[in-house]
Amino acid sequence: MILVVGIVGQGLWRPLAGTDLFDAVAYGLPALEQGRWWTPITGTFFVIQPWVYIPTILGFWGMAYLEHRRGWRVALLYYWIGQLFAILGSALLLTGGRALPWPWAQQLAQTLDVGASGGTMACIAAAVGLFAAPWRQRAWFVVLGFAAISLLYLGTLADVEHALAILLVLSVDRSLRVQRTTVHEQRMLAVNIVVALGIVQLIVMLLPTNGPFGTTDLWLEAALPDVLFDTAVILVIAAGLWRGRRWAWIIAIILAAINIVVGGLAIVLHVLLLVVDDGSIDDVQGDLDVTVSAGILWFAYLVFLIVTRAAFRVWRRPRSLGGDQVSVDDVKQTIRDNGGGTLSWMTTWDNMEYLRTSSGGIVPFQLRSGAAIALADPLGPPEAHADAVREFIDAAEAHAVTPCFFSASARTRELLPDGWQALTVADDTIIDLAGLTFQGKAWARVRQSFSRAEREGMTFRLTTLAEVSWGTRQQLRAISESWVGDKGLPEMRFTLGTLHEAEDPEVRLALAISPEGDVDGLLSWLPVYGAGGRIIGWTLDLMRRRDGGFGAVMEFLIGSSAKAFSEEGAEILSLSGAPLAHESPVYEGAIASLLSRMGGMLEPVYGFRSLHQFKKKFNPRYEPIYLLYRDEGDLARIGSGLTRAFLPDATLRQLTAAGVDLIRS
Repeated sequence: MILVVGIVGQGLWRPLAGTDLFDAVAYGLPALEQGRWWTPITGTFFVIQPWVYIPTILGFWGMAYLEHRRGWRVALLYYWIGQLFAILGSALLLTGGRALPWPWAQQLAQTLDVGASGGTMACIAAAVGLFAAPWRQRAWFVVLGFAAISLLYLGTLADVEHALAILLVLSVDRSLRVQRTTVHEQRMLAVNIVVALGIVQLIVMLLPTNGPFGTTDLWLEAALPDVLFDTAVILVIAAGLWRGRRWAWIIAIILAAINIVVGGLAIVLHVLLLVVDDGSIDDVQGDLDVTVSAGILWFAYLVFLIVTRAAFRVWRRPRSLGGDQVSVDDVKQTIRDNGGGTLSWMTTWDNMEYLRTSSGGIVPFQLRSGAAIALADPLGPPEAHADAVREFIDAAEAHAVTPCFFSASARTRELLPDGWQALTVADDTIIDLAGLTFQGKAWARVRQSFSRAEREGMTFRLTTLAEVSWGTRQQLRAISESWVGDKGLPEMRFTLGTLHEAEDPEVRLALAISPEGDVDGLLSWLPVYGAGGRIIGWTLDLMRRRDGGFGAVMEFLIGSSAKAFSEEGAEILSLSGAPLAHESPVYEGAIASLLSRMGGMLEPVYGFRSLHQFKKKFNPRYEPIYLLYRDEGDLARIGSGLTRAFLPDATLRQLTAAGVDLIRS
């Protein structure tokens, strides 16, 4: 309808302001006082300038979203109530404002306007209230910030209408509840708001404004020192607030209070000059507008800081998440007593920290690059896992680090708070050992490896690293060193073990021995405990082969291990998961696609995809392994933390060289 009216009224290619039609259809206080009661309706379908059609049409996205979520009746109701309230409320506000010695209000009281933006802003605000957490609170601050800055520094009639429409919906919707957001979200909002205040200062320094407290035309040289000082302080504050530091919160409070006091004094001076009316107001009007407007914005920020004060209690950089001391022996005993998942034994490796929760659970994690990365599922009684997840998240947020769960199962995913995201990073490939006979076409390659091994005199040995001879151990080290030396990067850690982890007496080694006594290949198997201390399965960790040795050594070793463990009474055999390689569903979206591409880039270095394809030979069933995180804003820090967790010994030079090689490939 707006476009049709634009064609009929020629507003699509010719300005409407100044024409006789504009006076007949435009709304505003003068139109209502002159009895043109129809103008709030007619003015809705006109646009004042041809270029304004672009933002006008784009502004209807909120109405479209509202219609999609709640139906066309609700969308129309929000639109027309918001539009009429914005127009009539502005007229009522200006009726009282022009009675004061306030030039801005007196000028707007004589202004006419057209446009649909009051209703579209109401719909945008209503649409924001339907967003899922945490995007709802973030979007609310964007909308409110836009309305406040436009009103204070531009101050047109449309800006007054926008502010009134948004406040109307906010008062009805009541979906802006900062205190109910997470600690992380409160910190992030605090940082974004203070940075936005600094950006506003820079913009005002460079561009003239025309707000409720006068016009500005600032000189760059005069304002530059003050703005640069404030910008430097804001950057320091933002860095501290992001980490939840108490000192940053205190400095922010002081800076806000200074701006509020200065703004308050400016308002008093402004009123006095208006009362005196001796013409001196024109000499300081610009500075007053900037100072008062900034004071109002800082006052709103001060209220926010006070409301969210509990989010800023960290005095120093955390080295742990607190709690009682937990030893590796305690963790092993907990796994034996209560059982664990296929990756639980990895939590007993070096560089792990542990948080014992009040319910008796244990969360293993590493602190890397500001991220608390919990590995696998919580340990302890199953009924304690929900509390363990919640307490780990609370402890991480209290220490201003980013919590996440890496290589977690679907069970932990179900225990997460609302709004958390899940991303499949690998598939746990599991072979059920009950009734395993290696019969049928699907097992042909494994049977062929058995036959070939018998012809070539290969023998299978299941042992531990402590039981092998010194010579055999040296062969194992030589095979491992040869494998690592070809990569250009150190051995990956965290969920990928080395011979050091294989020294654990509970870890089994599977060896393929040639007739000459050479080790042609080795596997290490981690125990998978069920409740009551019974081992119900084994998880594959280390895979190494000797160059030039038996060709089908891995098929032979895995198949022989499956036979041996099945005879011992084990129920499952996990071939673990290859990072960044899995059967990715389409619905996982852009981030999953990005990780898939990253897996392809790393293929020449670590061969994750080849490993994933190799494991398909053993006809496993797949169980997804997840990265669980709060929202997309955490992924950069989590990615940095995972890089250091997987490559803790990599130097900057090695990482740079690997990055250059990947770009070239």
